[in-house]
Amino acid sequence: MRVAVIGGGAAGCFAAIEIKRRDPSADVILLEAGRQTLAKVAVTGGGRCNLTNSFAHVESLEKVYPRGFRLMKRALQTFSCKDTVRWFENEGVRLVTQADDCVFPASQDAMQIVRTLQNLMNRSGVEIMTGSAVATLRPGFECVLANGSVVEADRVIVTTGGSPKLSGLSFLDGLGLEMVPPVPSLFTMRVGDKGLTSLAGTLSEVVLGIAGTPFRASGTLLLTDWGISGPAALRLSSYAARHLADTGYQGTLLVNWLPFCEDLGSMLSAMVAENPQKRLSTVHPEGITARLWEHLISKAGLRADIRCAETGSKGLSRLAEVLRADTYPLTGRVHFKEEFVTCGGVSLKEINPSTMESRKYPGLYFAGEVLDIDAVTGGFNLQAAWSTGYCAAIACLRQNQ
Repeated sequence: MRVAVIGGGAAGCFAAIEIKRRDPSADVILLEAGRQTLAKVAVTGGGRCNLTNSFAHVESLEKVYPRGFRLMKRALQTFSCKDTVRWFENEGVRLVTQADDCVFPASQDAMQIVRTLQNLMNRSGVEIMTGSAVATLRPGFECVLANGSVVEADRVIVTTGGSPKLSGLSFLDGLGLEMVPPVPSLFTMRVGDKGLTSLAGTLSEVVLGIAGTPFRASGTLLLTDWGISGPAALRLSSYAARHLADTGYQGTLLVNWLPFCEDLGSMLSAMVAENPQKRLSTVHPEGITARLWEHLISKAGLRADIRCAETGSKGLSRLAEVLRADTYPLTGRVHFKEEFVTCGGVSLKEINPSTMESRKYPGLYFAGEVLDIDAVTGGFNLQAAWSTGYCAAIACLRQNQ
């Protein structure tokens, strides 16, 4: 059996290794457009490689996989996060689970993961062709490379990853597959409020939302000199990826600065009652920095030098409203040369969710971000690559039996 794996990222390399491990007689060729395999893995997690998540506090897969959670439920039953940990530890990679449930190599070096996968491919006999972009995939299967040469295969697994534009998947055009137009996911957002952006570096636990929509996300918010970033902002960008693309990344950002305070009015009343002669700007709730507090006082229309006893019930009400539902204009997203994560790609309607096999073309499989699957930060995207790559490899071998 000759298997062509198109794309040398996490899903593709993992699938290639599993095929050769389970059937050493299989002829596996990996076609990678770039100069080297696993380039994205090498920089993920800030170069430390957040290769999975313990899922210990995941209440619903939909919260971490905004698109593709039903398919991921099946894939995780076949190859779970625990299987991932066991797989890499069996290869000598010691892993650590952080307090936030993110799993990293103990070395904190993404290249350890890259070298492990590359060494396994080399030892098992996977033929690796870098600089080999596939221009056309024909039914049959013929992989026509950009240089005109043709690689024929009995089975094909497509693992080219996410593409910022649909044109990046044009090699599939001749197959007549339904495609979901890609849009960016997991990006930082621009906010048109100099008062907020002047607080760059400030961290706060918040709940973010987009006015007029159901999109909400919680977590740490990082204020930057252009707007907002950090886990809360990235999660919101993931949940609302298509909505934001449709609106040109414009809208009204909602911020709940104290989401864990059940009664803001009582808390603020008690705070000023205990400090009647102090300036309001010097007495701030726990979890709100002094700089941010001064900004919020100003947003509530209060003077920074007002004393607590002079705030009044109306002033406290305005302050409570700002803390509960502060608003800022969204003015765009921060652009990078290439989006690190995109949503969109091959429609999940096109594949069997148990095997990752094309419904139209038996022997054709898809895995990883080339599918319309994407996740929030925290190791979930790489887990999707491992799980779907594994499922495709197993199904590919099973079909040959």
